[in-house]
Amino acid sequence: MDAPATPLLLMAKIYRQVLPPVHRELKRWQTQAAAIPDSELRKQALDSIAGKTFHCEGGAIYSLIAGDRREDVIAFIVAYQTISDYLDNLCDRCDSLDPEDFRCLHESMLHALTPGAPDGDYYRFRSICSDGGYLQQLVQTCQRVLAKLDGYSVIAPALLELAGFYCDLQVHKHVKRDQRVPRLMSWFQRYQNHLPEMSWYEFAACSGSTLGIFCLVSYAASRGSQMDQQLVATIKDSYFPWVQGLHILMDYFVDQEEDRQEGDLNFCFYYPSEARMIERFNHFIEEADASIEDMPDKKFHQMINRGLLGVYLADRKVSRQPTVRALARHLIRRSGGSALFFFVNGWVYRRLRQSV
Repeated sequence: MDAPATPLLLMAKIYRQVLPPVHRELKRWQTQAAAIPDSELRKQALDSIAGKTFHCEGGAIYSLIAGDRREDVIAFIVAYQTISDYLDNLCDRCDSLDPEDFRCLHESMLHALTPGAPDGDYYRFRSICSDGGYLQQLVQTCQRVLAKLDGYSVIAPALLELAGFYCDLQVHKHVKRDQRVPRLMSWFQRYQNHLPEMSWYEFAACSGSTLGIFCLVSYAASRGSQMDQQLVATIKDSYFPWVQGLHILMDYFVDQEEDRQEGDLNFCFYYPSEARMIERFNHFIEEADASIEDMPDKKFHQMINRGLLGVYLADRKVSRQPTVRALARHLIRRSGGSALFFFVNGWVYRRLRQSV
């Protein structure tokens, strides 16, 4: 991979090589979503695309690792992230509180990583199930891309491990409110001895990201049969827990007011104080930087870490929350010029997009 070595070169490649095909893919899925027969499923599918385009745009940056397989990888990333965002809406905004239902829905995310997996009846625990094949088509798109990767068999165990954490989280965090924290704490205790020192809610945040999956698929696309177990382990250990944790903590950080209003679980609420939260955010930034020391294309991954901070903290939601805004300024100052560059770029881009 000819990795961009500076923030300016990275942004130029994102605007030229990443965003146009991402928006084409999203437009295709938006058309599919608009044809969903059931009105509630159609609404959640369309809302997830309209409200979470940024997730696909950000995830697809990893396609720059994939060389001439970039557009295939973008198709995978957009489809997989669209599954994630759609299911998150279904779990958050529909009436079900059944963990079996959530587990069943998220089988699709495991099947999407398993070429040859049979079609699943992902709605079997809910009465609303008429999606016109939308979810299955997303799954099949992911499967088709992975089936063409020479390195798929090498990355498959790591993909399924990371997806397993993600799916477990989605089940535990969407059940009845009085069951959420006990389930999350019990889940954390099963893995605690294999993790660096962290809280149950930080482990949950580390599990809630798809970035490690996108990174593994992108390297497998570029390296083909040269993809080996050592590189897979390096990528997985670099991204989980620290880089993924930084990603999701920033996501929750900017969503605090919205989550209070909606009654949604937000892991930032469990820090004992704002000072402790910022202390731990700084720790995640340091560990995320340290964890990528042995990665190929290290400068690219360093910029991803700074970009996560800058782009999330440029969200309009930050400006509407005075305390969050003050803490965001501290994090940007602490993270240096690259984070400031991505912050300014993200600030301008989001407002231009929202004005269209």
